[in-house]
Amino acid sequence: MTRAATFAALLVTLFAAHQLADHVLGQTDTQARLKTTPGPAGWAALGRHLAAYHAVVVVMVAVAVVGLDLRLSASGASAGLLISVLTHALWDRRTAVRWLLTRTGGGNFAKLARNGMNGMYLADQSLHAASLWLAALVATLL
Repeated sequence: MTRAATFAALLVTLFAAHQLADHVLGQTDTQARLKTTPGPAGWAALGRHLAAYHAVVVVMVAVAVVGLDLRLSASGASAGLLISVLTHALWDRRTAVRWLLTRTGGGNFAKLARNGMNGMYLADQSLHAASLWLAALVATLL
């Protein structure tokens, strides 16, 4: 399998795993509510979410690697996982998301929370997708 095919399969798998783990299997209501709060309770909630989220990711990536015979080195897989964990934690605390939006002209978008739209959530999900792209790329190249 070519690097391009490995990258594509890994990216699709990571995106599917993200959707399942972030919205169904990898986060409780309590974790979602508390993970952005300051102090130990917020960090503990984020840690529990990261653990459950990445358990789903690891299982789905392992199934894809074995089932599709993907060429993924241990160092590549480890680096991709580390990128995912660190960036997921960064974006889920929301401070960096808000900082980025206000510095790039999206301050009002960060405040949007009406008519079924939530700017911070949409930005968070976009940043997660970009981070998964980076994780898949690094994992494939190493």
